[in-house]
Amino acid sequence: MFGRDEKLSSVRLTAVQYIILAIFLILAYGLWRLQVMQSEFYAGLAERNRVRTVPILAPRGKILDREGRVIVDNYPSFTALLLRDSLRDLSADADLIAKGLNMNPSEVREHIRKFASMPQYQPIFLKDDITPDELAFVESHRNELPELDTIMAHRRLYPRKGFMAHLVGYVGEVSEDMLNQPQWEFYNPGDVVGRSGIELQYNQMLMGKNGARRTIVNSRGKEVQSLSETPAVPGTQLKLTVDIDLQIAAEEAIEGKNGAIIAMDPRTGEILAMVSRPTFDPNNFAVRISRGEWNKLVTDPDKPLLNKAIQAQLAPGSTFKIIMSVAGWQEGVAQSLNVHCNGGANFYGRRFGCWVKQGHGAVDLTKAIYQSCDVFFYTLAEKLGINRIAKYATALGLGQKTGIDLPQEVSGVMPSEEWKIRNFKQKWFAGETISVGIGQGAVATTPVQLMRAIAAISMGGRMVVPHVANPSEFPQAYVAANHYMDVKNIPIEPSGWNLITDAMGRVLLPEGTAPSAHIPGIDIAGKTGSAQIVSLATRAKHENSEALAQNGWFVGFTPRRNPEIIVAVLFEGGEHGRLAARLATQVIKAYVDKQRRLPSKVAKQDHKVDVGAIWNEAGDEEFHGGRFLIDVAKPRLPLATAAPGLR
Repeated sequence: MFGRDEKLSSVRLTAVQYIILAIFLILAYGLWRLQVMQSEFYAGLAERNRVRTVPILAPRGKILDREGRVIVDNYPSFTALLLRDSLRDLSADADLIAKGLNMNPSEVREHIRKFASMPQYQPIFLKDDITPDELAFVESHRNELPELDTIMAHRRLYPRKGFMAHLVGYVGEVSEDMLNQPQWEFYNPGDVVGRSGIELQYNQMLMGKNGARRTIVNSRGKEVQSLSETPAVPGTQLKLTVDIDLQIAAEEAIEGKNGAIIAMDPRTGEILAMVSRPTFDPNNFAVRISRGEWNKLVTDPDKPLLNKAIQAQLAPGSTFKIIMSVAGWQEGVAQSLNVHCNGGANFYGRRFGCWVKQGHGAVDLTKAIYQSCDVFFYTLAEKLGINRIAKYATALGLGQKTGIDLPQEVSGVMPSEEWKIRNFKQKWFAGETISVGIGQGAVATTPVQLMRAIAAISMGGRMVVPHVANPSEFPQAYVAANHYMDVKNIPIEPSGWNLITDAMGRVLLPEGTAPSAHIPGIDIAGKTGSAQIVSLATRAKHENSEALAQNGWFVGFTPRRNPEIIVAVLFEGGEHGRLAARLATQVIKAYVDKQRRLPSKVAKQDHKVDVGAIWNEAGDEEFHGGRFLIDVAKPRLPLATAAPGLR
């Protein structure tokens, strides 16, 4: 009995010994694995637990006008961020953090959720442009909330009151949807990027490269030693072709109205001014726009976020008659065309009225342009047909993007037989051509398209690419690749060009359609236009509602020969082209006045004038003579030194 018990105990003891040996072998293997095989991995992990990397945000490059004056600048501010390189439960601290930063706890948790899949070393940008009280909260809770920190950031400072808002655009945090697009795949959540306008178009140039600061922290997350610092590389400043002085004139001209004004140098394609109304304040986007403000902007029926200079597709009205004139002349039809306008004419069984009810009487091409006779251009359209009209309109850039270096430009519409079959699977009817002849019907242009087409005509057929970035700032290869300096030549017979532009020069004279826009001493040629947005019958049914009022158009340039500036105006609801012309000539006058005050190569004019005089004293028959220097200097208003609000 006792021997059996001893035998059983020995077996059990041996089994226990083997089990213990196996356990020690497993532990030894694990220790060897930790110390030898994965030593570098765990050393790096330990290093990350005690070394903290905080980003240093690069300021975006400034945006300047053609003379180097500041349009968009930066200002320093503090951003609150959450560091995720500790073992703390960030969600557990969300309520306290939200209270101190005046945020909603759910908003803090949403930020944490969005960054859950990102590497631990990337911080969460929690709130931008924090107040002094919020900054004090972060500093006073360093021990209690070691994951909460601040960094200095450079926020965008835009001109006040929406000045130049559509052109320069705005910045914002890169969205989750954007990160899924190839253009943004190398960006990280929280990065501030351009979202519209110049800010978007030249984002890579303006953005710069972030730096980083590495520090050692203790177990509580408190910094105890600085290791290294890689400074941020600021973004490159960008010079535009825009002239702030002309921009101010354009903004003041259209203030309180809806529409767009765009000015360009027809010789180079340089955009000198661009305004769209209504506008918005991009400073609201510089930090983070509220949901309420965003919804108000996107639901506004006047579309304040739409850059109407490049995105409004509307019937050009009678401004299209200049393109019709070129087509008619080139086809040998307009030279000998004479009509008698009695207030309207019948085409294909329907009467088409002229805007002058009593008619214009005998009309040739010259009179048809400066008095804008509809009957003449109805007749010309009938003789040309839609395909020949489309041929010249397309050659002059209608129905296609101009290539301006701004995002989201639209192409407009230039109808033709092929266009209607492709889009509607229907045949083009000859009667539709009549309305196209006066810039109505299916034809739709943007202000920049119309300006470019008329600019090409004013230059004898030389058509340039409009651009807002100054090409002199870029390498030659970049300029060539982006077609800034491309030129297309459209054949225009010289005698026809002379007649058409001379007739445009009479539009602002007493016999023309816009005499009230005439400025003495300035040789302006142009064309007015009034475009219906609904039929006259429909508008009459709505008791001539202002919401259905005609749009006013004007495109004009100066001087009439070898022009230096061309201005296009869309005045929504303006009814008459002459009202749009008054807005355009304000910009043209600002340009001419500035050119006249600039230094020239001629001898500097003295402000004193030498005056001779002969006189006699009362009761004295003897005459006296003399010469006097009279000071006739006139005070001039100073030019702008920066965009409004950035002085």
